[in-house]
Amino acid sequence: MLYVHARRQWNKIQRAYRKHIGPARLRNAKPPVRIVIGASGWCDPGWIPTEQSFLDLLNPWDWERFFKPDTVDAMLAEHVWEHLEPDQAYFAAKICYAYLKPGGYLRLAVPDGFHPNPEYIEWSRPGGRSPGQLSNDHRVLYTYITFRDLFQAAGFHTHLYEYFTEDGRFCQEHWSPADGMIRRSRAHDKRNRDGGFTYTSIIMDAVKGDGSFAWVS
Repeated sequence: MLYVHARRQWNKIQRAYRKHIGPARLRNAKPPVRIVIGASGWCDPGWIPTEQSFLDLLNPWDWERFFKPDTVDAMLAEHVWEHLEPDQAYFAAKICYAYLKPGGYLRLAVPDGFHPNPEYIEWSRPGGRSPGQLSNDHRVLYTYITFRDLFQAAGFHTHLYEYFTEDGRFCQEHWSPADGMIRRSRAHDKRNRDGGFTYTSIIMDAVKGDGSFAWVS
């Protein structure tokens, strides 16, 4: 009974955030403006969490009511793009490009289609099943090649940080959590505590402009 009450209270808080608090935070945001797209309750200091209910990647009007073009310093989207159809994914990338400042960046993470573990692929592929889940709603399983090419086609310069290659080799460069925390990553996913690669992501920055970064941490 206590659990049910706590859950109801949490749902009430979530509804209030989606309807009132979240939109108000966006309207009153002071520079630097850094937003988490599809936050699902996760947010680090200095970032504003958003949800599809009031900032939909596929609804230009949502963006027009909160921002002017070229005004957002940074965006973060962890495991969002795999839920979009290919044409939607490109449209969403163009929306983000329009509202980022020149030199601003979009930090991204998606499941990795070159991950060598067959169980991981089964968890991540469209229609696949993870433990305790009948099926997921993923629409695309990206590789570092297809994910990079998508954002380059939308006008971005890209920089990859973590990914598997075609031959199962893991590539990794340093990235700072202060510039956008990716929890489903080699270092930060608790499933990798034994030093393995149980769960990793393609991690990439998509930068607007000439490719020079304007990190705001």
